[in-house]
Amino acid sequence: MRPRGKHVLLEKLRLVGGLALGVTDGWTLGLSLGAFAGLFVAAIAEVVAGPFFLGVGAGGLFGVLASIVEGVGLGLAGGALVGGLLGGLFELSGDPEEDLEEIDMEQLTDQDVVSAMMEEFRRFSPSGAEALIDERDAYLAHGIHNLRMQGKDVVAVIGAGHQQGVLSYLENPETLPAMETLTGREEKRFSIPKLFGFLITVGFLVFFALLVMAGVSNAILLKVFLAWFLFNGVFAAGLALLGGAHWQSATVGGLVAWLTSLNPLLAPGWFAGYVELRYTQVSIADISTLNEILADEEAPVRDLMSRMIDVPLFRLIAVVALTNTGSMVASLLFPIVILPLIGGPFDSVADVTAAMMQGIQNSVDLLTGLV
Repeated sequence: MRPRGKHVLLEKLRLVGGLALGVTDGWTLGLSLGAFAGLFVAAIAEVVAGPFFLGVGAGGLFGVLASIVEGVGLGLAGGALVGGLLGGLFELSGDPEEDLEEIDMEQLTDQDVVSAMMEEFRRFSPSGAEALIDERDAYLAHGIHNLRMQGKDVVAVIGAGHQQGVLSYLENPETLPAMETLTGREEKRFSIPKLFGFLITVGFLVFFALLVMAGVSNAILLKVFLAWFLFNGVFAAGLALLGGAHWQSATVGGLVAWLTSLNPLLAPGWFAGYVELRYTQVSIADISTLNEILADEEAPVRDLMSRMIDVPLFRLIAVVALTNTGSMVASLLFPIVILPLIGGPFDSVADVTAAMMQGIQNSVDLLTGLV
């Protein structure tokens, strides 16, 4: 039996992938990361080595096409570099000296404890509980009930979390949902939140693409990207530390804040929380502790907050929430505080609009010339 808290590398990657891809799709995440990493690396290459590649006089259609090819090629290398750095941070976040925790199987399968855990999970994620608990209860109960109807004696071994639900269905078979609703593959449904997040990401990509087509120098675009990266990262990591995060989890939250802030369906707090779990041991007992603290109606608010922050579960939630808050605040302040400091086409809204209109005109001219 593998001790709790120890995960092989494949399990870590699956968990992180589930956090990211569970709320968006691989195309959205991959295109966003690849495009922005490509813009970042291509801008550096253009500033440092552009004259050596294209020559001082390069311009017009050849210059535009060469920049596009350059950005795509370097984008692949940039994406691999960023992914490697994040993967290294996730790997280094582990504590090699962590003590193994003994698991009390009797406590783990105690029905009172299991019922409390299931109920808390249901309150936290009703749709998740329906998919992971209720539908599985019904599926298991269908199999047992069908065998009973054939006159067979059934001995079934099921998980402690499914025992109560399965027994309830077996005692009242008429409440079982139709088997057809529990099997098969569910059709992908239209999701307004996913569409909204995708459109925001595409909007940022189009914004930068139009600025490139308008002739805004890569040096200025590099400044914008670096400012976006640092401003989001400092806010997200700073508030994570304020919430009690370890420096490793705060660093991870800060590093991904620039990307996650471009898609409201992604959150840096998830990544920071994943790393923080390596250092913060949460348990079902934390819920009871929080309930006891909140039941003290006479304690001052400052005392309540001080006691709650000592509870691992609350501290983990605080790290996740504050990391997300930091990234959101930075995103809102960036166009007001930072962009005017960069100058160029960002001195005013009118200048930005004019640059984008010029980018649209240049794009139309380019496409017309190709046709």
